[in-house]
Amino acid sequence: MMKKILLILFCLPMISFGQQNFNFLHDGLSREYIYYSPSNLAPNAPLVFVAHGFTGSAQGIMSYSGMNNIADQNGFAVCYPQGTSDFWGDNFWNVGYDFHSGVNIDDVDFLESLAVYLQSTYQLSSSNTFFTGMSNGGEMCYLLAFDGSNVFKAFAPVAGTVFPNGLINNLFTSNFSIPFFVTHGLNDNVTYFGGDVNDQYWGPYLSVDTLVNFWVNYNSLTSLNIDTFPDLNNNGKITISKKYSSFASNSNDVWLYTHQNGHNWGSDADMVIEQEIWDFFSLFSNNPSEIHEFNSSNKLISITNLFGQKVIDKKNSVLFYNYNNGTVEKKVIID
Repeated sequence: MMKKILLILFCLPMISFGQQNFNFLHDGLSREYIYYSPSNLAPNAPLVFVAHGFTGSAQGIMSYSGMNNIADQNGFAVCYPQGTSDFWGDNFWNVGYDFHSGVNIDDVDFLESLAVYLQSTYQLSSSNTFFTGMSNGGEMCYLLAFDGSNVFKAFAPVAGTVFPNGLINNLFTSNFSIPFFVTHGLNDNVTYFGGDVNDQYWGPYLSVDTLVNFWVNYNSLTSLNIDTFPDLNNNGKITISKKYSSFASNSNDVWLYTHQNGHNWGSDADMVIEQEIWDFFSLFSNNPSEIHEFNSSNKLISITNLFGQKVIDKKNSVLFYNYNNGTVEKKVIID
């Protein structure tokens, strides 16, 4: 069996595009993942991880998230890792649920090791690798960040939280700022927005505001921009964006999007969450040669440079185009 697993791993470096299912040997376990590559992917392209929720799967979150379409439009690779199965046969990420007490699966090391492997195998950017996930996958975002991961550049948890019991072996050790984009439903009845320190099923967990405030303070952010999305669904449910930043730098922003729906990807909100996630990640790409095409009928409010200063169009420079719907487009216009 071991020889078969190793053979699968050694056959992986075939460079191709589209969806591919693979196994990765980690701590003696054969871990599954799906790798998606758009056609004609450029060398040193970004890599985005998308993690499924509790009882979910790599295939399920790939279909649910819509991230492959965003990858096709913007030129990045996507990895959909899969958790291990617990005592009841449910796929999970080991983030500290009370009923997983005693489980010794090291998902932090698995995901970091897989990311490094994919970067090397497919010539992907080691400095532009990002992580997002839904529910249990969103909780994995937080756990990676609190572990002080230097493998992932920024995180975007959706409907996730932090379980203090899961941080025992992952105390916050980072000495650098970490960009965070949090999306959460105010009517989430699975992972309450306000947290629950007395939860008897999952275990005690923190509120969204507590987590956002932690990262805002840690990243030393002093500026806040609040905006409301247009009610595109005409259902009276409002989506609000809060964007925390620093006048000195845009390399450590924290965003919070709240919608009035429940425990989901944000599909019913007035936005395309997977596009918003990529727009956030792309702000922190440190490859100035990347050019992202962006078609929008939204009104341009201002153009700013890397220091947040308003400028006019300038060629051969990294500029940020700020629109009235709260989106930000990064451009490099080459002469």
